[in-house]
Amino acid sequence: MALMITDECINCDVCEPVCPNDAIYQGQEIYEIDPNLCTECVGHYDEPQCVSVCPIDCIPMNPNIIETNEELLAKFKKIIQK
Repeated sequence: MALMITDECINCDVCEPVCPNDAIYQGQEIYEIDPNLCTECVGHYDEPQCVSVCPIDCIPMNPNIIETNEELLAKFKKIIQK
């Protein structure tokens, strides 16, 4: 699954710089995650870096985008080839 940022986001700016795929960006009101770039850090780290640094725990799995670890790894490989 890709991750998502909920409305509880306080725009603290700690998640964006730790994303190795540049999937996190400032949206209209809160930070958002591009599901086409989010690999949950598969290929880079053992755990999603944005989740580990978020001070309010507002980055859950996106239930609308279900992906296996194999699919996330394939997405990672596609991203790094660009």
